[in-house]
Amino acid sequence: MKKYMLDLILKENKVLSDQYNLLILTSDGKMPDILPGQFAEVRVDGSPSTFLRRPISIHYVDYELNELWLLIQIKGDGTRHLAAMKAGESLNLLFPLGNSFNEPANMDANVLLVGGGCGVAPLLYLGSHLKNKGYQVNFLLGARKKEDLIELCEYERFGNVYTTTEDGSHGERGFVTQHSVLIDAPFDHYYTCGPTPMMKAVARQAVKTKANCEVSLENTMACGIGACLCCVADTIDGHVCVCTEGPVFNITKLKWQI
Repeated sequence: MKKYMLDLILKENKVLSDQYNLLILTSDGKMPDILPGQFAEVRVDGSPSTFLRRPISIHYVDYELNELWLLIQIKGDGTRHLAAMKAGESLNLLFPLGNSFNEPANMDANVLLVGGGCGVAPLLYLGSHLKNKGYQVNFLLGARKKEDLIELCEYERFGNVYTTTEDGSHGERGFVTQHSVLIDAPFDHYYTCGPTPMMKAVARQAVKTKANCEVSLENTMACGIGACLCCVADTIDGHVCVCTEGPVFNITKLKWQI
């Protein structure tokens, strides 16, 4: 796919919690075609300690409103600066980068999208894409507490939503990988993004039930074009750059001990 370097205009900065902000961006021109699972490299201007672009998943795309959404988890100077942006300011993006999730071959496939922490970000756009294609979508979202379960109403637009919190304040108590729907319900295709131990647990469930499973890796991707070699992953095809060969991989391609 063609890559673009564009200055997008911040239409709205929504504070979702003490950890998360939603940046809604727009453009004077038509938003480029973007596939679910792809990401952007975001330039952080005005932050002296942020030298490199920040890789951020494409959270959602609304072509009717010409909007691109980025979910920002505040972790350091760069993300704090992004979270402090005001409507009307511009943000330079290199996008869309990487590959995408694949649709199940069978339209009757029962699919589960599993996300933990900021790993929920690419699942909203994926869910909308699958819903529009006619698939039955199920989300399983996990967080430490209910305040960190953000935008549940948005996910509910596209499918059934199940949740876990570590403190039991919303949904089932425990880790997302302990939820009964993951353990007990049969699914044909799993999609997951989040901490590696979580994704490996989902992968084990997929292997156990002979289901398909795709994961979106969160390796450090400093350049987004395969030049810096910061994001290399070990696969059955050798060492590859996650930013160009991924970030989405079928678990059959990864050398994971699952």
